[in-house]
Amino acid sequence: MGKLYRAISGDGSAFCAVLDAQDIVSEIERIHKPSAVSVASLGRLTIACSLMGYMLKGENDSITLRIDADGPIGQLTAVSDSSGNVRSYMDNPSADLPLNKYGKLDVSGAVGKNGTLSVVKDMGMKEPYVGVVPLVSGEIAEDIVSYYATSEQIPTVCGLGVLVNPDHSIKSAGGFLVQLLPFADEKCIDIIENNMKKIRPVSAMLADGLTPEQIANMLLDGLNPNFLDSSEPVYKCTCSRKRTESVLISMGREELDSIIADGEDTEVCCHFCGKKYIFTPEEIKILAESAEGES
Repeated sequence: MGKLYRAISGDGSAFCAVLDAQDIVSEIERIHKPSAVSVASLGRLTIACSLMGYMLKGENDSITLRIDADGPIGQLTAVSDSSGNVRSYMDNPSADLPLNKYGKLDVSGAVGKNGTLSVVKDMGMKEPYVGVVPLVSGEIAEDIVSYYATSEQIPTVCGLGVLVNPDHSIKSAGGFLVQLLPFADEKCIDIIENNMKKIRPVSAMLADGLTPEQIANMLLDGLNPNFLDSSEPVYKCTCSRKRTESVLISMGREELDSIIADGEDTEVCCHFCGKKYIFTPEEIKILAESAEGES
């Protein structure tokens, strides 16, 4: 499970959340069997989604982050609930690229620089909130910052990182968000900016054994940080046979009749966890009758 820690400055003008997501990203690696750059890319988006999901208020609220860009990975999607529990997938997990000119995994090249980041918040309203912003770099952290600045007008600092071992196991993974409230003064802003100049990449700090609490205190150093709350989010898929049946029913009677005519078992695989659900022609026939009743 992950380790998420949140703190707030003594005067309440700045807030930060830090997540150690090694276990979460290790589950991504286990399920999707991606290349190193692919797991780093989806890992970053998944970490951001968990951090943002934990900021939701309602027990049944959820958030979806989706990147549609021109990189070889294709579409990346992550979904989190309000406890930070998260699941994710990408179109082409085997997509790979050489290291970039800095000797690092080329996340920007794999994701693509031309495209959009979509943020969908389902908070139990009649319609979900949807924000869409152009990608800034494809590095994901910068794109999250751009989303908050453009769509929510919240000054934000974001750091995301995944370190991958040669055998593709996850050495460390994590991220942080720092946000300023409207009444934050220039002194608070200057302190955070100076702290950011001194801080190392979040994945490196976690690899060296620093805890989310220690990193949070570094981010808010000089602002009298106080503990706010903590959580232990996990990679959690919500698929089930019942939900899969609903998806099949939504295809409509005509499409299901075509499947029945093939006379073969139908296999439906969950994008998020890889679990497979098998339906016999007889079971599809029952679902087709339900689809007819709903039409």
